[in-house]
Amino acid sequence: MDNQDLKNRFGIIGNSPLLNRAIDVAKQVAPTDISVLIQGESGSGKEVFSHIIHQLSARKHGPFIAVNCGAIPEGTIDSELFGHEKGSFTGAHEARKGYFEVVDGGTIFLDEVGELPMNTQARLLRVLESGEYIRVGSSKVQKTNVRVVAATNVDVFEAVKKGKFREDLYYRLNTVPLRTPSLRERKEDIFLLFRKFVVDFSDKYRTPGVQLTPDAQELLSNYSWPGNVRQLKNIAEQIAVLEKERIVNAAILRNYLPAESSTTNLPMFVKGQNKEDFSERDLLYKVLFDMKKDMVDLKKLVVELLQNDGSSTNFDQNSPYINQLYQEVVPTNTSKLYKEENKHPSQLTIHNPANANNSYMAIDTQDAEEVEESLSLVDKESDLIRKALKKHKGKRKSAAQELGISERTLYRKIKDLNLE
Repeated sequence: MDNQDLKNRFGIIGNSPLLNRAIDVAKQVAPTDISVLIQGESGSGKEVFSHIIHQLSARKHGPFIAVNCGAIPEGTIDSELFGHEKGSFTGAHEARKGYFEVVDGGTIFLDEVGELPMNTQARLLRVLESGEYIRVGSSKVQKTNVRVVAATNVDVFEAVKKGKFREDLYYRLNTVPLRTPSLRERKEDIFLLFRKFVVDFSDKYRTPGVQLTPDAQELLSNYSWPGNVRQLKNIAEQIAVLEKERIVNAAILRNYLPAESSTTNLPMFVKGQNKEDFSERDLLYKVLFDMKKDMVDLKKLVVELLQNDGSSTNFDQNSPYINQLYQEVVPTNTSKLYKEENKHPSQLTIHNPANANNSYMAIDTQDAEEVEESLSLVDKESDLIRKALKKHKGKRKSAAQELGISERTLYRKIKDLNLE
C-alpha cells in the first residue's frame, strides 16, 4: 500500500516531508512485533499512527484498545491495566480483568505513557520483557501476548534524567522511535487541512461554504498552532458555524485565533527555557525567607509609626511585645539608650524626631541592625518543650498532652535534648 492509499484510508491530509517520513516509519515497523514510542506535541495525530501500526500488522484481526494513562487515577491504574482479585482493595467486590488480559493477541496503545507512576512502570517493564503480569491482590503469574504502542507529548529523556521515568523502560519502549511533526513544521499542509475541515462542517451544519483571501491564507500558515491539528479543526468549525461573512480575510480570521504568547507550547518541555530551574524545596525556602523579610519590614514600619507620632507615646511596662519588637528591630540603638539613661526599654519615651533638642536619641530604622532568628528545628523543639513544662509546672503528662505527643515520646525528647 503506497502512502496516498494509506492517507485516504486513515483520513490523513498533507504532503510535507516530515509527515511522509513518519508514515514510512509506521509502515516499516508495523509487520514486526517490537514496541514503538510515538513522540509529538498534543493534537499532532499520535493515535492515528497507532491505528496504522495495528492495521498493517499481523494482529489486525485481534483487539485494539487505546488507554489514556494520564486520565486514570494513580490508585486505580494498576487495576485497570493488570486487573484485580475480589477483595484486593476497598470496593473490589468481584474479580476484574485488566486491559493486558482483555487485549491478549492484539495491540494496546498507551497514550501519555509519561504520566505512569513509578510502580506501574516497573509492572509494565516486566510485561514488555517477559509477557508476564500479576493481578492486584494475587500471587499468580499470568501470561499475555500483547503488542505495546506508547505515545507521549513530553520529553521522556528529560524525565529520565530527573528520575521521573525509568531509564530501562524508556529504552525498552523506544525500540523504534516515531515522531509526529507539529503543524507549524508542515506549513504547506495547513491550508489543505483547513479547507477539508470547513467543507466537512459546512455539510454537517448545512451552512454556506467559506473561502479565505490570500492574506488570510498567509496568516493561517504563519500562526504557531500550539494545539496543532486539533486546534485548527476547532477554528474551522467555529468559522463554519458562527461567521456571517463567507469570504474571510485576515482581519476576520484574527478574531478567531488566540493571541500568540512568547511562552512555550505546553505541555512540551524545552530545555533551557528558564534561567533558573528551581526545585520544590528551593521554592519553599524562597517563600519562607521572603515571609521573614516581610515580617522584619513590618516591624520596622511599626517602629516608624510610633516614632513619627506627634505626641509622646510611653511604653507600657507590662507590654513584653513592644519590648521584644525594639529588641529585634533596633538592638544597637536601644542598647545605647539603656547605657545613656540606665533605663529599661519599657521606661523609655519616644519623642518626635523632628525635635532636635530631644535628650533622647531618635531611633533610626534605616541603620537598624537586623537580628536573624534561629531557624533550627532542634532549638524550636527544645523551646516548646521548656514552655510546656513551665506552663504545667513540670507535670510531664499534661505537657505531653499540650504538645500533642505521647508521654513516652516526651520523656525520650527530654533525654535526647538534655532538658533534665
